[in-house]
Amino acid sequence: MSTIYKSEAGAREIRRRYQELLDAWPVPAEHVRVPTREGETFVVVSGPKGAPPVLLLHGSGANAAMWLGDIASWARSFRTYAVDLVGEPGLSAPSRPPLDSGALALWLDDVLDGLGLTAASLVGASLGGWVALDYATRRPERVRRLALLCPGGLGRQRTGWMVKALLLRPFGRRGLRRTARSVAGLESPEARPFLDYLVLVFTQFRPRTERLPVFPDGALRRLDMPVLVVVGGRDAMFDSAETARRVHRCVPNATVDLLPEVGHSIIGRTEQVAAFLRG
Repeated sequence: MSTIYKSEAGAREIRRRYQELLDAWPVPAEHVRVPTREGETFVVVSGPKGAPPVLLLHGSGANAAMWLGDIASWARSFRTYAVDLVGEPGLSAPSRPPLDSGALALWLDDVLDGLGLTAASLVGASLGGWVALDYATRRPERVRRLALLCPGGLGRQRTGWMVKALLLRPFGRRGLRRTARSVAGLESPEARPFLDYLVLVFTQFRPRTERLPVFPDGALRRLDMPVLVVVGGRDAMFDSAETARRVHRCVPNATVDLLPEVGHSIIGRTEQVAAFLRG
């Protein structure tokens, strides 16, 4: 059994539910498995061949299913590659390379090379936003455009939500559901199916617990590609105001959209991201 899951039975149930979500993928797709130095990486490929390539990087405790609500729109104009991050509850290897190193950038080198891409636009959310930002600061020549949704590594990482999670732990799945709803900001009725899946995942999955390294100003100033940053003013995990200030100060080609009433999960920005990617 992989140590990223609490039990083999739980891992099977997560994979079973994930397969149901993949079966509901709203556009034709190929499932590709790319060999990398961190192990096999699973990628869902959609959109017309020859269209501009866009790599999609999901958040912690998620997988490519995170993009189900966006992919039908994006795949009309782009060749999309929804990557399951290694060490997360998808179909990629359970490897967890250290964040305070260049290991994840080397892994993404392997992913891009295995997909036959010299460069691509990146869209990343939360942990995936951190991974995309880390790659863009190290390999700016391989990143055409960079769209970040509630990314880590810019504003202060908040920990108050952990106290609330501990207080709700005695309430079992009901407490976990309340924690997931408040931390992720998944309050709307349309978010309920994803919330149900998130509760299942965090019942059986062991997420990364280390803090995300913060990018220094000098690294951010290396971002010479167009950048879009969308953050929620009620984000329980990251200081969105600080994120916005640092991006404004350090990234000359950036557009920042701070949504005052939105939490950590950025939902419903499909067309905004598509317009940015089209330039």
